Amino acid sequence: MSNQRIRIRLKAFDHRLIDQSTAEIVETAKRTGAQVRGPIPLPTRFERFTVLTSPHVNKDARDQYEIRTHKRLIDIVEPTDKTVDALMRLDLAAGVDVQISLG
Repeated sequence: MSNQRIRIRLKAFDHRLIDQSTAEIVETAKRTGAQVRGPIPLPTRFERFTVLTSPHVNKDARDQYEIRTHKRLIDIVEPTDKTVDALMRLDLAAGVDVQISLG
């Protein structure tokens, strides 16, 4: 796979899960002889929701909830065939969303 680059974007709600998954990907890619850039931490997205606690009156009584989406970026600059094969067989955690693009 000459002149190829694999860009892997990871998203998760739990930062420990995403850090563990990035460590597995980087270790697998380096073990197979590929050059790795990253993991690059991308900005965390905060989604905040405000909900009225009372079903009828008391507008001042509210609860706030938030969801944090953590993101990481990994570039594999010079992947070998062994790298692609090892990454295909890699089993990551269930709470991590993986997007792979070739460039």
